[in-house]
Amino acid sequence: MKTIGIIEDQTAIREMISQAVLDPNEFEVIFGTGDGQEGYEKCIEMKPDFVILDVMLPKLNGTDILRRFSKELPETRVLIFSGYQSPGLVRELLQAGAHGFVEKSAPLTELRKGVEIVSSGGSYFGPEVALLLRDAMADPQTSDTGISILTKREREILQLIAESNSTREIAQKLEISVKTAENHRTNLMRKLDLHDVASLTRYAINKGLISIGD
Repeated sequence: MKTIGIIEDQTAIREMISQAVLDPNEFEVIFGTGDGQEGYEKCIEMKPDFVILDVMLPKLNGTDILRRFSKELPETRVLIFSGYQSPGLVRELLQAGAHGFVEKSAPLTELRKGVEIVSSGGSYFGPEVALLLRDAMADPQTSDTGISILTKREREILQLIAESNSTREIAQKLEISVKTAENHRTNLMRKLDLHDVASLTRYAINKGLISIGD
């Protein structure tokens, strides 16, 4: 039996996946959480065989979780299940190590198919994502992965800024000095050519780091 972790910020969706998608004879859900940082830590601790991962998550987004997995949990299979998709995001998630991507607008049969194929070692993309992937590969210039120029710390700070944390709160959460947090904030603003919180927040939403309701 394969062990599985579900990192999804909507409780109802986590329960739906557990009860209506996963075959209890094939999968054992060893944890479910809506917090990106907690989900990452549980994965490191429990080492599930398979993870269903949302992109927009509080504290640590799905793309950064994937990047960490590629180094720390290379054998864990990951299926993205998200309502946000764009050609650039799909490409970035693949580069970060995703093995499949099913959009939340797809029927449950698509998610079941994705779970079966990805957990067994294959790759799978829902119909909408497959079209986006084709577009991204056909025209690399359409990519919107400008966020890749940011360092890991700058991406963390961008997400925290967009989640309405002050510089002092960011410093406390990341256990760095206020001065260091300010320096990172200045660097990411310079790199993105965005110079106010509203612009950074819109950018984070467009990149799938946070949702409008966060």
